[in-house]
Amino acid sequence: MASIKLGNLAPSFTLLDQHGMQTKLSDYKGKKNVVLYFYPKAMTPGCTVQACGLRDSKNQLAKLDAVALGISPDPVKRLAKFEEKEDLNFSLLADEDHSVADKYAVWGMKKFMGREYIGIIRTSFIIDKRGRLVHIMDKIKTKSHHDDVLELLNALP
Repeated sequence: MASIKLGNLAPSFTLLDQHGMQTKLSDYKGKKNVVLYFYPKAMTPGCTVQACGLRDSKNQLAKLDAVALGISPDPVKRLAKFEEKEDLNFSLLADEDHSVADKYAVWGMKKFMGREYIGIIRTSFIIDKRGRLVHIMDKIKTKSHHDDVLELLNALP
């Protein structure tokens, strides 16, 4: 497994989006900064708040030459429903076997309401146009995630 460290190249991947189209991280190299965010499950309260914040920030993200890509272990069909229900305007990627989550070290033990289970640890990565990891956000507040992302993007050289 590649080491996830600031300054390193972001681990590459190819996943299907909510429309069943292949999306590669390398598609953005040299063109866009990428906000790559891992979330546990489409259409749950926290994940919906987080996604809608990014949806509503699309213009600010565009001004900063950035795109948002959301990754969850949900199947493509569920992602399509999530996009439609919340009128989302960015790519949601299906990582059903959590192989990309493993590459980014965000698949692990979690606790929720007293029970422990394995799943996605909500984390966001800011990847610059060179394909390098410039920020790792692991203490995510779903309500202010989009503002925190914009602040970090604004600080990029």
